[in-house]
Amino acid sequence: MAKPKPDAPHGDIDETMTQTKATALWRLFHPSKAAMMVTSAALVAAVMVGLYVKPTWSLQRTALDVYANDAGELVYTVQKKETKLGEVTLASEAQLRLEKLAALEPGKLPEVSEEIVVSKRTVDGQPVTVYERITAARHWGLWSLLPAAVAIALCLLTKEPLTALFGGIVVGALMLQKYDLTGDVFVPSLATESSAGVLILYLWLLGGLMGVWSRTGAAQAFAELMTKHFVRGPRTAKLVAWSLGVIFFQGGTVSTVLVGTTVKPIADQEKVSHEELSYIVDSTASPIASVIAFNAWPGYVQALIYVPGVAFLATESDRMAFFFKSIPLSFYGIFAVIGTLLLACDKAPFLGSRFRAAIRRARETGELDAPDAAPLSAKELQASHVPSGYTPRVVEFFLPLALLIGVAVGTFMFTESGSPNVRWAFGAALLLSALMALWRGMKLVDLIEGLGEGLKGVVVASVILMLAITLGSISKQTGGGLFLVDQLGDSLPYWAMPVTLLVLTMVISVSTGTSWGTYAVAFPLGMPLAWAVAQSQGLDNPMLFMMVCFATILNGSVYGDQCSPISDTTVLSAMTTGSDLMDHVKTQLVPATAAATLAGIAWTLTVVVFA
Repeated sequence: MAKPKPDAPHGDIDETMTQTKATALWRLFHPSKAAMMVTSAALVAAVMVGLYVKPTWSLQRTALDVYANDAGELVYTVQKKETKLGEVTLASEAQLRLEKLAALEPGKLPEVSEEIVVSKRTVDGQPVTVYERITAARHWGLWSLLPAAVAIALCLLTKEPLTALFGGIVVGALMLQKYDLTGDVFVPSLATESSAGVLILYLWLLGGLMGVWSRTGAAQAFAELMTKHFVRGPRTAKLVAWSLGVIFFQGGTVSTVLVGTTVKPIADQEKVSHEELSYIVDSTASPIASVIAFNAWPGYVQALIYVPGVAFLATESDRMAFFFKSIPLSFYGIFAVIGTLLLACDKAPFLGSRFRAAIRRARETGELDAPDAAPLSAKELQASHVPSGYTPRVVEFFLPLALLIGVAVGTFMFTESGSPNVRWAFGAALLLSALMALWRGMKLVDLIEGLGEGLKGVVVASVILMLAITLGSISKQTGGGLFLVDQLGDSLPYWAMPVTLLVLTMVISVSTGTSWGTYAVAFPLGMPLAWAVAQSQGLDNPMLFMMVCFATILNGSVYGDQCSPISDTTVLSAMTTGSDLMDHVKTQLVPATAAATLAGIAWTLTVVVFA
């Protein structure tokens, strides 16, 4: 008969019980289970909000500079495109009125959601005819942030952006009572000109070009040439990336794609972590465009900053002049670009432990990504696949790249649109790359295989990009940004206004994933509010105060766009540099927030001392 085992010591029992409790808690709050709990709760809340919560309506006004064209028709311009004025209503007879909107039942939309009105006003003692576009917008209070909050929470919990973005879209659609996801949400979002342009550019043209370069070995030949004659290590490789980011100052997706695809082979060869490279690419995209603003931004923004009765914002030329006068106050853009320069020189003071760990990992082990990373750039594009008998030549990289830049700059300078035609640029580069490969003896079947590999390499990132665009549209419709700006009041002390606008626009753009979408919400509301504060508190220099508030909205939106996991530039920065999306977001959050904090201090000191 076996003897019974002696009782375990009390200490061992306690330790076992503690471990059991910890295991139970881990199982309960495991990221996948937590994600399911968050999603389930959000879906139920979204349905209830859509059915029973009455939204708060508001009217957004955008100034229109109307003039008669050569044919005698009344027209106005939007981003240098002439548009006929159409039907105009007297302001006193406008159908869109707050009392009518407030009477609508939950889920009901007004018969007219947008109209153009005309009124007579006095500016500097002179009668002026003012045309405005009035748009009805709504929000559900704090619930308006639910779609973006769900998407960001799921991104952090699962590190899987596809399901996270899809979850946010579904939650937003239920709030808006759009139960047919395909017919009411995805088809309208994806069947737009901008979405088609994104698919053509980033799936076909960019993917095709990267695939051809991978097959011809052109990018690798460029990396070897730069390493031989200029690049001497990680520092000089990062300096090349920073310099190109400044040179391609058009900003946004243009800069991101050009710099990322150009520098990645050099940086990979010099053991620059993908977190470092994606931060440099992202932080010299929109931030530099807000500082060197010879691009499409001023034309778009000026129409949003009209304030009735403010003389220095009365006409389009006045507003353009105001934009460029405010550029020296773009402190976040300036600090962000300086911060990436310091990182390139290995002198960055504010990086955070995660960022520094990524740098050490790449230098010491050669691992460019974290062990559990899921890079957006597929394996097909991470190495050259040159067919036997074909010798790579660096000219196959330089000539298409030169053509790409030349077409982009040429269409910016010499076309009426005033913005670079990126699709033409990438299409021309892809065509030239393919023709050069065939001319130098590559078989057509090898070239087509390279194109196919390129398309496969970017398809997941392109889907993520399209989902991010759809979520941004949903977030705008639920009115999260409108709610945040609506919380402000003219009772705020003037010195707190810049930082308040900064924080609000940061939250809006992180939630929507777009800086331009944030401008459309924040400028028409924030600028009149800033003027009201300046007047009610008797500031000696109201124009400077307005310039500071303008700069905070402009720069806060750029910060949020840069740091949001649902932003197109964030996704493209990770895709073109081969980084994991959430690793890119988490590592750049610390240095970007440090730059924003310094900018907030600078803006506050400016208004306290000079306004």
